[in-house]
Amino acid sequence: MSEPTSRPTAPENAAPSAGEGPDFDKGGGILPAIAQDAQTGEVLMLAFMNAESYAETLATGRAVYFSRSRNRLWRKGEESGNVQLVREVRIDCDGDAILLKVEQVGGAACHTGHRSCFYRRVTKEGLEVVGTPLFDPAQVYGKKSG
Repeated sequence: MSEPTSRPTAPENAAPSAGEGPDFDKGGGILPAIAQDAQTGEVLMLAFMNAESYAETLATGRAVYFSRSRNRLWRKGEESGNVQLVREVRIDCDGDAILLKVEQVGGAACHTGHRSCFYRRVTKEGLEVVGTPLFDPAQVYGKKSG
């Protein structure tokens, strides 16, 4: 029997292999990143990552995002002290979304002082605030002019 002369190739629509990381080209250089409490499974926030923030997150074990409004890296907790220690990283089946399972240090993930950014529930009457803030944003971040 003769040996094959070329290796088989995966079909163009094949899912990424386990060894592949996120495909930042799919999102124009940035991808959505979900932060989830590693212990409870609670969704804490949605942010974005670029290749640089993803690499720094993997290297340091602390969540680093890309701030679209500031157009720069955002090291979670750099102002508030409420850092996220990354316990696990998952990539979705298409390679275009990132899930960080984190330990939320300081209790609050949201800049409003709430534990989760998803603290507003939609009801027939409108939005209902669920939970109370764990800190006062004016004290943590100072008064912002604007």
